[in-house]
Amino acid sequence: MSTYTQHHLPPISLPFSSSPSLPSHQQPTKPPIHSSSPKPISISHSQASWIESLRSKSRSNLFREAITTYIEMIGSGVSPDNFAFPAVLKAVAGTQELYLGKQIHAHVFKFGYGSFSSVTIDNTLVNMYGKCGDLGDVYKVFDRITERDQVSWNSIISALCRFEEWEVAIKAFRMMLMEGLEPSSFTLVSMALACSNLRKCDGLWLGKQIHGCCFRKGHWRTFSNNALMAMYAKLGRLDDAKSLLVLFEDRDLVTWNSMISSFSQNERFVEALMFLRLMVLEGVKPDGVTFASVLPACSHLELLRTGKEIHAHALRTDDLIENSFVGSALVDMYCNCGQVESGRLVFDGVLDRKIGLWNAMITGYAQSEQDEKALMLFIGMEASAGLYPNATTMSSIVPAYVRCEGISRKEGIHGYVIKRGLETHRYVQNALIDMYSRMGDIKTSQRIFDSMEDRDIVSWNTIITSYVICGRSSDALLLLHEMQRIEEKSTHDGDYNDEKQVTFKPNSITLMTVLPGCASLSALAKGKEIHAYAIRNLLASEVTVGSALVDMYAKCGCLNLARRVFDEMPIRNVITWNVIIMAYGMHGKGKESLELFEDMVAEGAKGGVVKPTEVTFIALFAACSHSGLVDEGLSLFHKMKNEHGIEPAPDHYACIVDLVGRAGKVEEAHRLVNTMPSGFDKVGAWSSLLGACRTHHNIEIGEIAAENLFKLQPDVASHYVLLSNIYSSAGFWDKAMNLRRRMKAMGVKKEPGCSWIEYGDEVHKFLAGDLSHPQSEKLHDFLETLSERLKKEGYVPDTACVLHDIDEEEKETILCGHSEKLAIAFGILNTPPGTTIRVAKNLRVCNDCHTASKFISKVEDREIILRDARRFHHFKDGTCSCGDYW
Repeated sequence: MSTYTQHHLPPISLPFSSSPSLPSHQQPTKPPIHSSSPKPISISHSQASWIESLRSKSRSNLFREAITTYIEMIGSGVSPDNFAFPAVLKAVAGTQELYLGKQIHAHVFKFGYGSFSSVTIDNTLVNMYGKCGDLGDVYKVFDRITERDQVSWNSIISALCRFEEWEVAIKAFRMMLMEGLEPSSFTLVSMALACSNLRKCDGLWLGKQIHGCCFRKGHWRTFSNNALMAMYAKLGRLDDAKSLLVLFEDRDLVTWNSMISSFSQNERFVEALMFLRLMVLEGVKPDGVTFASVLPACSHLELLRTGKEIHAHALRTDDLIENSFVGSALVDMYCNCGQVESGRLVFDGVLDRKIGLWNAMITGYAQSEQDEKALMLFIGMEASAGLYPNATTMSSIVPAYVRCEGISRKEGIHGYVIKRGLETHRYVQNALIDMYSRMGDIKTSQRIFDSMEDRDIVSWNTIITSYVICGRSSDALLLLHEMQRIEEKSTHDGDYNDEKQVTFKPNSITLMTVLPGCASLSALAKGKEIHAYAIRNLLASEVTVGSALVDMYAKCGCLNLARRVFDEMPIRNVITWNVIIMAYGMHGKGKESLELFEDMVAEGAKGGVVKPTEVTFIALFAACSHSGLVDEGLSLFHKMKNEHGIEPAPDHYACIVDLVGRAGKVEEAHRLVNTMPSGFDKVGAWSSLLGACRTHHNIEIGEIAAENLFKLQPDVASHYVLLSNIYSSAGFWDKAMNLRRRMKAMGVKKEPGCSWIEYGDEVHKFLAGDLSHPQSEKLHDFLETLSERLKKEGYVPDTACVLHDIDEEEKETILCGHSEKLAIAFGILNTPPGTTIRVAKNLRVCNDCHTASKFISKVEDREIILRDARRFHHFKDGTCSCGDYW
């Protein structure tokens, strides 16, 4: 029982046990209200004034005062009548106090209004029980109404909608029509709400009939139009809702809020902002709902200035800035625009912090990877505010938790989720799938996904991303097919008959997630298929999809297509520019990368939001390294801070060491590593230096670099392999063998060489010396024959690439089994003459395969595009695009 009932109602004794019509479960279990005996019903001046006061307060929605007036009236010995009961029952419905409502219901019988049906009182009883949450009593009161009128049916339909009994509400509407009663605007509003919660096809079919009924009956009131707009928007017909708003002149605040909210929820953010402007121009003053609806548009479009303008407007209205929902939207906007500290200032300024506001701030910290602050706020939410986390809280804190290096057992957060009973919530399950994949445990991710009863598009996107993260791109592409399984759905309306709908339709996030999988496998045909899907579904113009397409085409060896997509993009962000700069660098076109960088800077100087980032300079240094542009790269390195405000980070030093070392200046590269600021992570720099020593056969500095790496990363196989290769190339077989024994003793395993080639709908994978492929025997025979043909053209196998102390003939046999040669052979044997062969490899291509590929391109008259771990090699007519500088 509420506080009001406990402290303000004097006890009443009611002899309603003799009332046969009242349900037995309604007998009060608490001390009832005292009243005098029923008095003859005659309108005295005192009674009339009491009842008028009661009705006046109820009409003014002063529900507490109305109830107090009723109690005082009863205490004064004045009997209520058929005007008083509807007024006080409306007040009880407003306060939603079921026990109090049952006492008033007992008064209806006590004072003689239960023995004969007063439809007005019965209607208000139906309304009261509906709003107080007792559907059983709604049915009981409604069933005893002998002469139901329009209000009776409106009350039962409204109650059914409140209990989300949508189909039953529609059935009640049909029964109302069968009884010959005309629906009112209120009836149609409830029916529009019911239709909006049906399946899309059924909801549209019935909703259009409701709309037609409104049109025929002339129910063009503001609230009925608002209901129709909300119905169309929820059923995905946003343009129909928009047309209603434009055609209807008598628009109010709810009209505009419904439309703006619908635009934001359907990610039509530009229109949401446009309609806010139209709303203000029409003289309608925005409220908290307006701001909470339109701020997500500023957030997603990263329109910080517009968001600040809305914030300023809210600051001028005290009740708005204290509104937790507006505060949540402002925090979200600032955090998404990269202004996390401004978001925190808003958070601190709101005194009444509801769970939504805490979630927005925690999410802001987590998304900006300020994980410790996110965790501290999460702890403070329960400790200081006494609020328990919900599914949204956990879906935000799980990523922050798994990234925290100080936490050793990441699975602990899963236990906390179970403790709070949130393990079956979809948002939390999605977060857990992502968490386990980032821990490398794809089996647990898949197990959680399989256990989900209610998957959404985010669930599919998350599991696809998980497989890409874990290096299982082929499985990711299979999941993309699985999520689009076709289902037949029969519908009522001819417009929707025999409609085929997919279970889940890939969105921009799906495409952005799966395209890197195509890129890693060089699956060009699949990438083009996804591109076509993006064009058909108007997703190709989105900056995230466009950037992923540029990256996919570049990594599949189609630099011209990558550039075409880049040029056609209506909006480019810094990621788009970084991707295209990196693409040209990977293809050995360093000068073009530098030209693109100049264009990027020029665009930013014109007032654009694109400015170089740390990643931009990593891409530039890599481009200069692959093209031998040492002076240009060093020049950029020395002015990146002064001209662009970016401090050189460890990754930048690693790139410069690679740039200088690749050019043969190994000693200078070594000095550069030693001059790095103290406290910097030098793993990348030492790795670059070791790679340069491998290329230029510098054993002394190579040993220094390797020993530093062994201390920093004792479990990384590539460090041991590189030093072993340096020893083997110099003929120091004992040292190489000792190093391999050391690896074996420590349990460090070398990653096997692996190459991929796409053919038809499949990506074929080859390992070095692979005999598992169905065409293995055929491929090895072809390579032996091809090797003899190449030798006649001047090819000499580089047996120094075989790092084993065996005879030359065995070394040549091993060279024929390298994974990239097997993939190239597969391409030659299975594709028409003249077809370009595209191969991807997980490791750096060896000298012999590089030389052999040049000869193969000439002998077979094929263009071969080979992507290794570092860059692209375009082989054509016996030459390589890298100019043998790699």
